[in-house]
Amino acid sequence: MVPDDVEGRWKSRLEKQKTRKPVFRSSSTELDPLYTGGDVDDGLPERLGYPGVYPYTRGVQPSMYRGRLWTMRQYAGFGSATETNERFRYLLDQGQTGLSTAFDLPTQMGLDSDHPLAGGEVGRVGVAIDTLADMETLFDRIPLDRVTTSMTINATAAILLAMYQVVAEKQNVSPDALGGTVQNDLLKEYVARGTYIYPPVASLRLATDIMAYCAETIPKWNTISISGYHIREAGATAAQELGFTFSHAVAYVQAALDRGLEIDRFGPRLSFFFNAHNNLIEEVAKFRAARRIWARLMRDRFGAANEKSWMLRFHTQTAGSTLTYQQPLNNAVRVTIQALAAVLGGTQSLHTNSYDEAIGLPSEESVLLALRTQQILAEESGAADVVDPLGGSYLLEHLTDKLESGALEIIEKIDRMGGALEAIQSGFTQQEIHRSAYAYQREVEDESRRVVGVNCYHQEEEPATPFALDPNLEAEQKKRLAEVKASRDAVTVERALARLAETARDKGGALLPPVIECVRAYASVGEISDALRDVFGVYEEPKLF
Repeated sequence: MVPDDVEGRWKSRLEKQKTRKPVFRSSSTELDPLYTGGDVDDGLPERLGYPGVYPYTRGVQPSMYRGRLWTMRQYAGFGSATETNERFRYLLDQGQTGLSTAFDLPTQMGLDSDHPLAGGEVGRVGVAIDTLADMETLFDRIPLDRVTTSMTINATAAILLAMYQVVAEKQNVSPDALGGTVQNDLLKEYVARGTYIYPPVASLRLATDIMAYCAETIPKWNTISISGYHIREAGATAAQELGFTFSHAVAYVQAALDRGLEIDRFGPRLSFFFNAHNNLIEEVAKFRAARRIWARLMRDRFGAANEKSWMLRFHTQTAGSTLTYQQPLNNAVRVTIQALAAVLGGTQSLHTNSYDEAIGLPSEESVLLALRTQQILAEESGAADVVDPLGGSYLLEHLTDKLESGALEIIEKIDRMGGALEAIQSGFTQQEIHRSAYAYQREVEDESRRVVGVNCYHQEEEPATPFALDPNLEAEQKKRLAEVKASRDAVTVERALARLAETARDKGGALLPPVIECVRAYASVGEISDALRDVFGVYEEPKLF
């Protein structure tokens, strides 16, 4: 009896059928119409392993969300510290389980609100923080020993972390009781975001200073959140997001080792920040591949012996770059798909964007819907009831392997160039991201990539009304800053800033203690940053075009 050639009959019929478009792609690879066991390496069950066991492809905890749900964070920060404090307390009352703080552009760039370059930007994309007084207001009536806080801050991360510690002390909360994360990822600023101040070598020193300080003083704090999020927002593919992020992580780990830190002392407090895009299966595969890559890098490349150093823990945010101004309610659907990908991929923490963020600052109504999206996924969807529920899918496992190999190729190429610093300073990383962003935009414009409401399914709609900031905000913030400066001890501030500059000139000096001294004296973010600018200089990006 001749065996029935089922595969052959399927292929014959497939060839006779029309397709909606000539090529189907994820962000990183062309997709076949069907995946079978032949697309997955032999020995899949043994290679996949189990959650909570090296290489953690299926999750970093044995029971994952059956034991504890991910931390639900809503990124918040706008206007004054008073307004943001009100939004924080509103979200906590609605069931949010962790705070995530957005700072305005002057704060990120080390400029006070009264600086000429800060004009028009005070409180616009985050909360304005000039001195410790603002930070005290920001966390007023929020118990810092019971809430974890993530702070999206980089060039001025040491200053904001110091302020957070001093505010906690004023609440009688010991530093060793504090939990949270400071982003502190300076390298991605040079390739994706642009809120850098100092040259890369000085930035690496600041980053590793924070690692060293927290290992001794704030042991529960995640000292860095190595960010692929902004790399992806700038236009990178999923494979590039992993490859560039882990090449930066390698640079941070090596810098900490060169400083004399022990890998298993700081390794367990390293964390990551990834993007969740619309291609559901590719994103789930990306998160699984990320865990496997990191486990192998830490164990095999750096010799970490502590299993906690091998475990990749990450926060996810849904993709702001996918939100559209047109038909903004559609964004709620996009966010739901992206959040589901993060959950199916095993994230430890999640922020869901609000549907109106392409228009302006999110309204209270849209923020609440974004939080409810997470809660519905957690309580009603079933996605959190089983560990790695899509594990074993032929497509998922094929993409997991493909993304892992693609990312490793990027890491190896950057290694051959001399590492992430060399790749940044030569402009290699920036150019690769620009090429991917350009290719994506061309696909949208020629409509080979369809975006609902943008290049297909148009409709007439009324212009949206963005959430408006208080027009008096900037003047009031400047007034508060002037009052603080007038009331503080000017001599104490001057001495503290001089001590910081002296420590910065000493290449082996620890920077966090003098930064904390400046903060306690109510020196401003701008004054502290200027003291370091005078020593380190400022970075000028390479001319790529």
